[in-house]
Amino acid sequence: MEAIIKALNLALVDVVEIATMAMEFAGIVVLVVSAVKAFYHWIRKSENNIRLDLGQGIALALEFKMGGEVLRTVVVREWAELGILGAIILLRGVLTFLIHWEIRNEKKEEEEKRGKIAEESSGK
Repeated sequence: MEAIIKALNLALVDVVEIATMAMEFAGIVVLVVSAVKAFYHWIRKSENNIRLDLGQGIALALEFKMGGEVLRTVVVREWAELGILGAIILLRGVLTFLIHWEIRNEKKEEEEKRGKIAEESSGK
């Protein structure tokens, strides 16, 4: 019975490690793709809201990275390790909150700008 438990524990650790790496890799891919797209639009000086798109990409990448950290808590063996993971999750959570706040403000400014443009064009 003890051998089965050890084997299951090793399998769990391996599955969690693979899933954690996959989630963190997905976060990296999202971040890089978002940054490249934003840079491309910036170079072309396109009218897209570059900051908004980049902020949304960063927020999504952080969500993937936080998911990886949450998964990592499954295999934590020591309190110190759990404290470090908790601090990382808290920091990433605060960053995600701030980015979402910035995205909301950026969207509001964009809508106000469109409203002013629509007012000016209808008033002429």
